[in-house]
Amino acid sequence: MKLTILRLTTLTPQDRLDLGKVWPGRDIAQLEQELNENHRLYAARFNQRLLGALRLEIQGTQGSITDIEVREVTRRRGVGQYLVEETLAQNGSLADWWIADDGLGDQNIRAAFMQACGFRAQPDGWSKSQA
Repeated sequence: MKLTILRLTTLTPQDRLDLGKVWPGRDIAQLEQELNENHRLYAARFNQRLLGALRLEIQGTQGSITDIEVREVTRRRGVGQYLVEETLAQNGSLADWWIADDGLGDQNIRAAFMQACGFRAQPDGWSKSQA
């Protein structure tokens, strides 16, 4: 099967289970309640399972991405980059993108990932403008 990136507006029981593996300790029920036109959830699905996800907040023409995470067993296979690229493509009306630096993980790996996704380093995060 092909890896697909989709916006989730409601979650199935399997989605909830998978997201619990993507974001251990996160209250998935609360996350689902927060979803609306300005607070979105995008996920990477393969073989009916979610492998990674991110949250997108929209304010005017700016999109802020948070909580980018790919299940550890699936990392280093392009899932995260495809997830970010497709999220940007599916929200083509947004002109400016922001990803705050959460300070988590290996910062060299994070920097390489963000650059591969076309983002520029800023003092407290990463930005990208779509022209």
